[in-house]
Amino acid sequence: MAVLNIRSLAIRMMCAISFSLLLCAQTTEQKSAGGGLSQDEVLRIAKEVQKQIGTLPLYGVFDDIHFGIKGRTVILSGEASRPTLKSSAENVVKKIEGVETVDNEIEVLPLSPNDDRIRAAVYARIYGNQVLRRYTSNRGGAARWRSMTRRTMGITNDPPTGYHAIHIIVKNGNVTLKGVVDNSGDSAIAEMQANSTPGVFRVDNDLYIANSGKKE
Repeated sequence: MAVLNIRSLAIRMMCAISFSLLLCAQTTEQKSAGGGLSQDEVLRIAKEVQKQIGTLPLYGVFDDIHFGIKGRTVILSGEASRPTLKSSAENVVKKIEGVETVDNEIEVLPLSPNDDRIRAAVYARIYGNQVLRRYTSNRGGAARWRSMTRRTMGITNDPPTGYHAIHIIVKNGNVTLKGVVDNSGDSAIAEMQANSTPGVFRVDNDLYIANSGKKE
């Protein structure tokens, strides 16, 4: 059976740089591939999935969720820094009209004090950088997002709020940068800031360059 797979960059970056759906695979048999759904119905469901996940209170800078649609099934994938985000994403998608089942393949990242420390340090280096500050609504640098909860329970349990164009995914000391930036120079700066963070083993730069659709 043909699959219409829809990947949303907008969900990753949670900002106004580019709210668009990337149609990764499309055939002339869209109606039959969509389990009786028309192309307009599939796009309606995709936009609603994007909206519901993107506005989840738990979804933030340390998470990356994307999805595909196969018939009337929504396939969720990506990484979540907290187990509750995985279940919350599934629950809101199940309620969307036209969705019959949800295949939840979201990976819950390890609960690690070291990874939590790395998240905080990489966040401070990237969003504290003068060039990269425009990629978040949290103006004023790292000092403003420190809180008592973060000092006692870690940044994963109390992540910075607001939109962030660059998402920071940390797993066992390895960092992956995801999202969209304006140009290759900003992408290189973000990668350099992450690489210079003590305790980081490896950095994968999966940032897209706006209007080019390419990763650096």
